[in-house]
This record gives sequence, C-alpha cells and structure tokens, in this order.
Amino acid sequence: MKEPRFSTRVIDTVFARPDAHGAITLPVYRNAAFEFPDSESIAAAFRGESGRHTYSRVSNPNVTNFEQKASAASGAESVVALSSGMAAITNTFFAIASVGSNIVSSPHLFGNTFSFFRSLAAFGVEVRFVDAGDVEQIAAAVDDRTCAFFAEVVTNPHMEVADLPAISKILRVRGVPMIVDTTIVPWCAFDARRAGIDVEIVSTTKYISGGATGTGGVIVDHGTADWSRNPRLAAVPEPSAGVSSLTAKLRGETVRNLGAVMTPDTAATHSLGLETLLVRFERMSASANALARRFEGHPKVARVGYPGLDSSPYKALSDSLFTGRPGAMFTLSLGSREACFRFMDALRVWRRATNLFDNKSLVIHPSSTIYCTFTPEMKLTAGIEDDLVRFSVGLEDAGDLAEDIENALRNA
Repeated sequence: MKEPRFSTRVIDTVFARPDAHGAITLPVYRNAAFEFPDSESIAAAFRGESGRHTYSRVSNPNVTNFEQKASAASGAESVVALSSGMAAITNTFFAIASVGSNIVSSPHLFGNTFSFFRSLAAFGVEVRFVDAGDVEQIAAAVDDRTCAFFAEVVTNPHMEVADLPAISKILRVRGVPMIVDTTIVPWCAFDARRAGIDVEIVSTTKYISGGATGTGGVIVDHGTADWSRNPRLAAVPEPSAGVSSLTAKLRGETVRNLGAVMTPDTAATHSLGLETLLVRFERMSASANALARRFEGHPKVARVGYPGLDSSPYKALSDSLFTGRPGAMFTLSLGSREACFRFMDALRVWRRATNLFDNKSLVIHPSSTIYCTFTPEMKLTAGIEDDLVRFSVGLEDAGDLAEDIENALRNA
C-alpha cells in the first residue's frame, strides 16, 4: 500500500497504549500524577526506561497522542507540545542560545517574537536583524557563534516570503540550523523539510486548534540539524534512535524546568482540530485568495498584501513552496490609521479581534494593537505600517465576507 495521504495519516495515528475500553478517540486524562505498582516500576519510569507517564508536567497521554498526530502530519522526527506558540519559541531558544552566541533573523516578525528577541540581550545573546530577502546579507551575518537563523514562512503582517531553499544551502555549508515559524501555512500545504527547514515553530492556537479552542504551540524537529557545534547541545546524549539532541534537551531539561506545558484538554481539542485541518484550510485559503483578488485595484484600497496575487513579488516563490495556497491571511492598506478605524467600525460580519485562523473571520489594525507598545523606531525596524489592516479568513461564506468589506469601504 502507498504512503497514506495527509488526513489518513493524522486520523489513523494509533494510541501509544490501547484504550482499556476500546474508545476510538482518546479519553481526556485530566490527572496530574500516575500510580505505579512498585518502587522499581516508578524508578524505571523516572529513568525513562518504561515509556510510562509519571507526572503531567513531564508527559501526559493526551499530549503524547497529539504530538504523535503532529509528527504524522508534518513528517517530523519528533514534536514537543507546549502551552502556546510563544512558549515554543522561548523554549527553543532557551535550549540552544548561550552567552556570547547570536541569532540571525529577519526583523519582520510577530510583535511578541520581536520583543522576545530584543529581551535576549539581557542574557548575553545578540540578535542580528537582516533582510531575509538578501541571501548574501544573511551569509555575511552568520559566524561561528550563530546558534540559528530564524524567520517566518510568510511574515505577519507584511506578507513577505523568503527563499528558504536558497537560505538553507548557505546555512548548511556553515552548519547553522534554520528555524522557521510556519504557523501561517500549515503542513497540508507546505513541506518544511523539503524547503530545508530544520525546526518548525507552530502556534497550534491557529489552524490546528479547530476553531480557537485554546492556546498551544509545538516545536517540530525534523532531525536534520547538526547540533555538534552548539555548546548547549553538543554534550547532550541522544537517548535513542530517532531523537535529536535538541529534542532530548527540550524534554529532559528545558520544557520541564520552564513548565509551559500543554494541558490534556488542549491536547484533546487540538488533536480533533488536526483531524479536520485539511478541509478547513482548503475552504479558508480559497476564500482568502478570492477576497484578495477581488479587492486588488479597488479605488479605496492602496495595496493588497497576499503572496498568491499575480502582482506580488513573491508569487512564483509562493507557488513553489505552498502549492498555490499561501494561507488564509491577507492585508489591505487604506491610506491612514483613521481610514482603517472608520473601515473596521463599519464591518458587520468580520469580528474585531486578535488571533488568526479561527472558524470566525477576524480583522485587526496591528499598529495600534499588537505593536501598540513599540516606539516609532521599533515599528520602523519591524516594518509595521500605520495604514494596514490584517484579515484572518474563517469559514463564513466568501460572498458575505466580500460584501461586508465592500459595504464598509463604501460607508467609511
């Protein structure tokens, strides 16, 4: 039989241990501790020799099941689930960065990622911001103390796409891992390993949760990075075949020490969300594509941001990487902050709320919300424009969404 396709792999992921009652959906294990029949059994579990759960801050049946489903969906070697996308980012860099090391990154990042990177200076870690569209600039910024290159697969809210395969070739020669936040385009439309990505960061709060059922995040380790030159990971023994020193470090130290674990209830809902990801994404991305095309050239719209547009400088790269489906987010530039506010206040179907890829369609003015604490200089560095509105397309009828935008543009 051929390799099962995406949805089949996800839905048919088997439980680590058969359910006692034969349930086809894993029951939710809301307990903290797990009992053992004798002292040697619990000692062996703590040594990692039995594969049994000891404490839900370390592992839990629902979280493990979700991690296995995510591995099946992404094709990754291993997945570590956490309490949010930001927890996935912070735990990754707490595991690999050290005093004197540096991170080479695009400055065009989600607001909290940008803020976190700036805070690393207090720990002796330098972040070198570069133009992710300039491979030569990236090559010049990388040195022997670079612990990783970081970028977003489609920048939020700039809608830029970097040539990740070309960047990967440069990094491979230098032995530098490529870590990419791939939240904007899910696994059913993007093969990160083929693009040269070593580690993915994904906010499962978004597409995967199945309708914003809770916050979560995953660190997706493809097992392709050479960590031997990283002083934090070089000495970490690989506990078994198929587990990299990064995953071993995360599971054995970083995640359990920082405690930002995914809850059993979140893991259960995100597992169900992962099972319906493909059908939801196909609807959302098709609607986003149609809406972006409809409003390109509208007399009240200065610019539409969407990599799938023929006019986008990222169209060819987007088609190559994302099989023609670069996600369910697009932006409109309306000339001024005041125009953005008038437009948003006139909407009736779109909801004024933060988050992405809920079942409900959302709209936000990033400059006055997500980036509201940034100084003008920080906004300039991060590429945040005051006349931009960001849209996250949900599952409503695309015609209704389009009519709402049209009416808001007219009435505002």
